[in-house]
Amino acid sequence: MPGYWAFSAYVVKMLLAQKKLFGFILLFYVVAGTLLVGLASQDTYGQLSSLLDDAAGSWDGIGKASLLLLTSLSGGLNTSFTEAQQIYSVLLLLLVWLAIVWALRVLLAGNKPKFRDALYNSGAPIVSTAIVLLFTVIQLLPVALAIVLVSVGSGTGMFDSPTMSLILSLAAAGLGVLSIYWVTSSVIALVVVTLPGMYPWRAIQTAGDLVVGRRVRILLRFCWMIVCALVFSIVILLPVILLDRLLKDAVPSIEWLPIVPVVMAFLSATLIIWFAAYVYLLYRKIVEDDADPA
Repeated sequence: MPGYWAFSAYVVKMLLAQKKLFGFILLFYVVAGTLLVGLASQDTYGQLSSLLDDAAGSWDGIGKASLLLLTSLSGGLNTSFTEAQQIYSVLLLLLVWLAIVWALRVLLAGNKPKFRDALYNSGAPIVSTAIVLLFTVIQLLPVALAIVLVSVGSGTGMFDSPTMSLILSLAAAGLGVLSIYWVTSSVIALVVVTLPGMYPWRAIQTAGDLVVGRRVRILLRFCWMIVCALVFSIVILLPVILLDRLLKDAVPSIEWLPIVPVVMAFLSATLIIWFAAYVYLLYRKIVEDDADPA
C-alpha cells in the first residue's frame, strides 16, 4: 500500500486532472444542498460573534476567530433540520458519493465521463448503499454507549473512585475499539456495494475479506484522511472568518452578508469529494495490493 503523503498527492492529482468534472459535482452539491437543506445560520454566526466580543474581550482576533472556527466545524452554526431536510441531506450525500465513485471508476477504466453521465448513471445502487450506510451507523452504537457511560460516570462522581474510573475507562475504550474495528471494513463496503449486481450483505462480507490483515493500516490511512481534511478546513476557514470580522467591523451595513456560511457550503462539498475519492482510490489500491496481509 502507498505511503501517506504519496497517496494523498495521488488523490489530489487525480481530482485536479479532472477539475472540470469534479467542479461541476461540487457546484451541484452546493446548489442542491442550499436549495433543499439550506446554509448554516448567518444569524447564529452573527450572535455568536457578538457574544465572543462581549465575553472574550481580552482575546485577540485570532483567538476569537479560532473559537468561531471550532464552533463552525462542530456544527454549532447549523439550525435544527426538519425531517424533510434530513432526508434530502442524506439522499444528496448518497447521490454525490455514488457520482464520484462512478466517475473515478470510469476514469480509471480509461474513459472520460461527463458530469451528466455521472449524475444520471450512478444512482442505481442508491438503495443498497443506503442499507450499508445504515449498517455502518448501527456499528457506531458502541461509541454512543461509551459516551453515555463517560457522561453518566462524570455526572455521578463515579470517576472519583480509582477502581470505578478504571472500569469505566476500560469499558468505554473497549466499546470505542469495537466500533472502529467494525466501521473500518464498512467504509470500504460503501464502495464495494456500488459494483454491478452487488447486494448489501455480500458487499459487507467482501469488504471484511479485503481488510483482513490490513485493518490497522487502512484505519491509519482513514485517520490521515480526516487529519488532512481538518488541516485544510482550518487553512481555508480561519482566514475567511478573520476577513469576515474585519469587513463587518469596517462596514456594519453588510452584517447580513453570509460570507462564512457560503464558504462553509463550498468547503463541505470539497471535503465530501475528498473523502469519496480517497476511500475509492484506497479501495483500488487494496484490491491491487499483492503483498501478504500483515
